[in-house]
Formats: sequence, C-alpha cells, structure tokens
Amino acid sequence: MKVVVAGASGFLGSHLVDELGRRGHEVIRLVRRPAQGGGESTWDPYAGTLDRTLVRTADVVVNLAGSPTAGNPHSPRWRRELRESRVTTTRLLAETVAAADTPPAFLAGNGISFYGDHGDEVLTEDARSHGDALLTDVTREWQAATEPAAQAGARVVVLRTAPVLDRRAAPLKQLRLLFSLGLGGRLGGGHQYFPVISLRDWVGAVTHLVDSDVAGPVNLCCPDTPTNREFTAALASAVRRPAVLPVPSPLLRVAAGALAPEVLGSVNARPQVLVRDGYAFRDRDVRDVVAAGLA
Repeated sequence: MKVVVAGASGFLGSHLVDELGRRGHEVIRLVRRPAQGGGESTWDPYAGTLDRTLVRTADVVVNLAGSPTAGNPHSPRWRRELRESRVTTTRLLAETVAAADTPPAFLAGNGISFYGDHGDEVLTEDARSHGDALLTDVTREWQAATEPAAQAGARVVVLRTAPVLDRRAAPLKQLRLLFSLGLGGRLGGGHQYFPVISLRDWVGAVTHLVDSDVAGPVNLCCPDTPTNREFTAALASAVRRPAVLPVPSPLLRVAAGALAPEVLGSVNARPQVLVRDGYAFRDRDVRDVVAAGLA
C-alpha cells in the first residue's frame, strides 16, 4: 500500500516509517523543507500547501506532526504551539482526505490525556472525556479536526497514545538519569493510574492498524495499566536504585503548571480495540514496558 506520513522525522514517525518499509509498503514522507527524492513531498500546513493529489491517491494517511509535548508549561507560546501544531496539520489532512473520490484511511495522532482524571474507573475507547486540563482540552480539539474525513466516509483511526517508553526519548530518557542518580520517587500519592506503552508495541500496533479495518478511537497503552507508584517501583528496580524521594502534590502543581492535572490525574486506560482486533502485545505490564524501554 501507499502510505503518506506527516511527522515522519519525529521519534515515533521515523520508527514507524522504517517498519512500514520493512513490511513492503511504499512510504512517502511529508517534509517541511525541499523534498529529496521520490520518498518525500514538501508541505507547509500553516500555509495550507501540500500535494493534494498525493494525499488523495494514498491508501493510508498517517499524521504524527506536532510540536514536542516536553516544554515549559508556564509559557503561553509553548501552549499555543502545542495546540496549533496538532490541530492545523490534522485539519488540513482531514479536509484533503475528504475531497478524494475514494477517501484513503486516515490515522490521526492523539493522546491518552483525552480522558482526563477518572480515578480508578477502567477506561476503554467508549469512555467519555472529562475535565478541562490543558492536554485533555487539546486532544478533544485535535480529534474534532478529523471530522471532515470521517464525514466523507474515510476510515478514521484516532491514535490515543500513552507515553511511549524508550531510553532514547522523553520521558524515559530523563527519568532514567534521575532514577539512576537515586533521585526518583512517586508523584503525589502515587495512586493515580499512569498508562504507558513500549516503543515496539506502539510501532507494532500502529502498523497493525494500517493493515486492519479498525475505525474510531484506539487506546495505545499496555493492557495492564500501572499506578504511578507501580511505575516508580518498576523503574527503580530496573536501574537498581532506591526511589525514596516523593514529590508532594502542592509542589507539583506549582512546578508543572498547566500540566499538573496530567501528572496527578488518573487514567486507567485499556487497549480494548486492539485486543479485540487480535493485536498481540509483546509488553503487557509496566515491568515489561520498562525493561523493553531500557534495553
């Protein structure tokens, strides 16, 4: 199949492109510089320019574009770019997909923060979105930007991605160093659920979705979601260091600013759609995910 990928130069996008290529798909990357060769096509989502024929004739379009989620939560500019970079790219691609005679499938990046703080409640893809935290609000608008494609009859998959743990990228890159120095600890009470997924399962699951008939939201997280306390214990054990320095909730609210609800909120998510569709997770719980991420 011909797969067009936006955000292909990012950490997740580059690994996905490699895997799609290994599986025999023709991959064209959308890039924001002069294209180099037939495997790339230049676009400028903020100017609304791209090769519309390329997108409309693809079998699958994947959007992973967006500014980094790691940044200064106290910065209005960072918050604005976080939202605009996701919504603008998604809307442009969704409208282009919708204009095709036979709309391609559209896999649209998104975040597990969509659900907001639900305490211990188990959250499958049918669960409602709750609250007005920054990332929760962004993910709602991000998802709404896919509507033109869905209304045109395209197969739209919303990739509600949990933090992907790999030692080469945030957040595990920073946490590994912190915990290795003996400075790790639970956040607040540590009872909040903290969904995660390994890089190899994220790539495997998205590649599975490229080839499947699944439509709608899909939770990309390991099947057994840990609490923050369990995650802390697993990482501390993996790096053979104690984790005895908890970060009090009031301090987190000040330091994390607009991201504090994401850090202290509880999202007990389950990847029900993937499991029902036959995807076999390689890393099912937090110890497996941490081990794979550090390997």
